[in-house]
Amino acid sequence: MPIDAADIMTRPVVTARPDSSVAEVARLLNDHDISAVPVCADDGTLLGMISDGDLMRPFGQNYALRRTWWLGLLAGGDALALTLANYLRTDQRHAADLMTHPAITAGEDATLGEVAELLMCHRIKRVPIVKDGKLVGIVSRANLINALAMHPDPLADWEWPLASAGSDNPAPKIRQPPPEGADAAPSPR
Repeated sequence: MPIDAADIMTRPVVTARPDSSVAEVARLLNDHDISAVPVCADDGTLLGMISDGDLMRPFGQNYALRRTWWLGLLAGGDALALTLANYLRTDQRHAADLMTHPAITAGEDATLGEVAELLMCHRIKRVPIVKDGKLVGIVSRANLINALAMHPDPLADWEWPLASAGSDNPAPKIRQPPPEGADAAPSPR
C-alpha cells in the first residue's frame, strides 16, 4: 500500500493568524523550534506561509541582508542582537503583509513522490496539506526523510528526474565515452 501525505504529515499544525505581529510570529517560530508557519483564517483556510526569511526580508532592505549575515548578527554580541530584537519588537507589519501567498500545497492523497517533487521544484522546505482549502497538516523535508528511512522503498512508483536534483545534492554528471578513435584523457586521481 503506497504511503501518502496523510500518512506522514504533522498535525496539529502550529499556525499564525493574518493579524499576528512580526514579534508574535518570531515568538511562534522560536517557541516551537520551527522556521515557518502557515497563516490561516479563523475557519482554517490557508492564506499563505511566513518564514524566518520573510521576517528578515524588510530588515535586509537596508543591509543587503543574507541569511548568514543575520545569523552572524545574532551570534555577534549583545549590541547587534539588540538591533535585531528592536526591529522584531517595533515592526508594525503583520503576517498578512509579509507572508508568501498563495502557498504551494498538496492534498492528503499526494504521494511521497509528488510531495518530494513539490519540495524540489519550488525549493521549499515544507508543504501545507489542505482539504477543501483548509489546512489539515504539513509535510516537511524531515517528515519525508523519516518516511524514506522507515519504509522499504516508499518512492518505488516514482521516477526521479535528474534535472530536479537540488543544489545540496546536484544531479550527477554522466560521463560520456570519448568519440570513437579519440584518445581518452586520463582520469584525475
